[in-house]
Amino acid sequence: MSVHIIYYKDGAKMMRPVLTQEEYLALRGSVKQVSTVTAVRKGDQKAKHNLVQMNYSCLPNDDGSLKGSTRMSTTVGMDIDHIAQGELEAVKERILAKKDELGLLMLELSARGEGYHLVFRRRPELSQEENLRWASDLLEVDFDKGAKDITRVFFTTAESDLLFLSPLLFELGEVRSEEPEGQNDESVAALQRCSSQTEEVSAPLANREGQGGESGESAEASYNGIPYADIIAKYWELFNDGKEPVEGDRNVLTFELAVTLRSICGYSLEKMMQVIPNYWRPTPDPSLKGGEDEEWRKTIENALKEPRKGMPYRLRQVLQALKANAGVKACGGTLTSPPPMPRRLPPLIRLLTKNVPAFYKPAVASAVFPALAAHLHGVKFRYWDNVDHEATFMNVLIGRQSIGKGTIKKPIEFIMEDIRQRDIPNRQREAEWKQKNPTARQKKDPRPTDICIQMLIDNLTDAVFNQRIVDAHNNGERYIYTIVDEIDGLKKVTSRGTTDEVGLLIRKAFDNSLAGQERVGADSVSGIAPLRWNFNASATPPNARRFFSRMVNDGTVSRLDISTIIRTDDDDTAPVLGIYDHAFAQELKPYLERLEAASGLIECPQAKKLALEMKEENRDTARLYDSEAYRVLSYRANVIAWLKGMVLYVAQGYRWDKSIADFVRWSEQYNLWCKMLYFGQQLERELREEVEIQRQSGPQNLLELLPDEFTREQYHQMRASQGRTGDGSSTLRSWANRGHIIYDETSGRYCKTETYKQKFSNKC
Repeated sequence: MSVHIIYYKDGAKMMRPVLTQEEYLALRGSVKQVSTVTAVRKGDQKAKHNLVQMNYSCLPNDDGSLKGSTRMSTTVGMDIDHIAQGELEAVKERILAKKDELGLLMLELSARGEGYHLVFRRRPELSQEENLRWASDLLEVDFDKGAKDITRVFFTTAESDLLFLSPLLFELGEVRSEEPEGQNDESVAALQRCSSQTEEVSAPLANREGQGGESGESAEASYNGIPYADIIAKYWELFNDGKEPVEGDRNVLTFELAVTLRSICGYSLEKMMQVIPNYWRPTPDPSLKGGEDEEWRKTIENALKEPRKGMPYRLRQVLQALKANAGVKACGGTLTSPPPMPRRLPPLIRLLTKNVPAFYKPAVASAVFPALAAHLHGVKFRYWDNVDHEATFMNVLIGRQSIGKGTIKKPIEFIMEDIRQRDIPNRQREAEWKQKNPTARQKKDPRPTDICIQMLIDNLTDAVFNQRIVDAHNNGERYIYTIVDEIDGLKKVTSRGTTDEVGLLIRKAFDNSLAGQERVGADSVSGIAPLRWNFNASATPPNARRFFSRMVNDGTVSRLDISTIIRTDDDDTAPVLGIYDHAFAQELKPYLERLEAASGLIECPQAKKLALEMKEENRDTARLYDSEAYRVLSYRANVIAWLKGMVLYVAQGYRWDKSIADFVRWSEQYNLWCKMLYFGQQLERELREEVEIQRQSGPQNLLELLPDEFTREQYHQMRASQGRTGDGSSTLRSWANRGHIIYDETSGRYCKTETYKQKFSNKC
């Protein structure tokens, strides 16, 4: 193996192979690892020693030490440090430009963010030092004289710091150079043992934060592709408020966990002791027969003695929740962090995000598009399916309270300043016309047709909203724009003041469908025009879920561009922003002028080709992760990302480049990640229910109407809904006697048996 993780056993420094890319990314992507990297980059150098350590250059000796290996791995790890200020980006570009010649397999930003670690294919005819000198010369960087030791290890950083990773890094193999004199069978045996088995590690994947059972197999063990560690973590999240067992409750909670998991562990004690963490002490030894390890073992043994009753209801809930989480992972991020932004951003996005800290940049990069696109008018873009779209963006920023959602306001304010100034005389003219033509006046002067007000306040009537739509259309097919601090503020853009009305407007706006009203009264506002409405809104996660609770599966949420703010530190202080001044406005001005000057149908072959590629990739990803929600949401996410690319294409003077393409790819995945995070589980559930409804037809018995697992209360409610009287106890007993259902005492639910479900599915 090329990749090894460092750990300590009995005070000795050891290492074991990392067998898969999934395990490698999981080690880098844990909450603990990400927060530690953040602490290091804030200046806490002591925290650096809590980072995961990796070795890419050798295998351990027979005595478990890390030096004097007689055989070498196929790769070399290299540290590039002491890079001159301002040269970091240039060095990265040089490495990536020569990746094929170098044989690059991995490139990451170093722990302090001031250099790089890279891994390349070893040239077997060269020594360790010669390999490093060769690579240094190729990359035009200084040779690190202190890095000649073949056993050098690196402090690994977060998954988001990966700049390049090849799956070939995880291929089995070794370099067979001439064997030095004195090599013996024992050293060869040591090499073979390291390649064939996984040693204990201080942070086994059975519980990545430091708890775990025997790690001999758990580091790569999984059920239907889902690591047991993820299953257990989700179990505690759903059934113990995210807390692991502690002294006082660990006996009963471990017992319940074991009862829940035994059906997917083959009812095997050995397997369960590899999977179930020992909450008595962090490094259990299953071979011991006493003390805390014995209590852990006995608890699992007692769980196995319980009568077998099929897959428990709790386990089904966990697996369903993880399926939705798989959709989150499908977007390229992890369960706790979104896909990382490209290092090289399009110039306009780099400008608009330069004044905010790194963890706010994704939110700002997404939030600026409704305002940017408000400068386009009379412009259409042709998608790969030959359908013309306009630049509609409705951005909802979801984040917890006081996390800094207001950071998007300053860049939007500067983007919209020219439109705001243009609106001022139009508002004055409208006010003057109203003053001269009060409601009581019978013969009114015609309202000036060249009045166009694009920026809306968040307290309107239907008549005013309709007037703004018509005016914007009649004066160059322009966009109206709204920004509200809280999502509920959108309910005030019309007289109805309902979430249903907002949902209808969102669906119409995305498609630029006709909107407006027809009235017969002389004083009434009448007019119908395509709805061109862009907006920015913010919400906390609970408020967002509540607001869109009835709009997740009707196409409303899929039409939104959703962003979020994820902070990996515990610092709740207000962010320190850069200066927005005249110089910033002047730098922004040329981009806005290009957008204002655009007209007609605009096509970009590179953007169309990219959109087609992403469509195919999304289809394959949805199949791979078995996520219907991902598939459904990806269609419009692709359109939204492509439209962003087209806006940048125009703003950049009709020039397409790799930075725009990379941004478009990231933007789609980021939007999908946020949607899956906040709405994925609900959408997956509703889509499953749709399938069930379609599957069911004709007369049904009461059991068929109930879910696969149900409580006695659900049973009584279903009986009542079907007009049946009595408590139905005899019916339940009859179903149980016929083998249709069993009662799960752990969850307190009735479960349909596999025999019954098979019979029912064949019938259908």
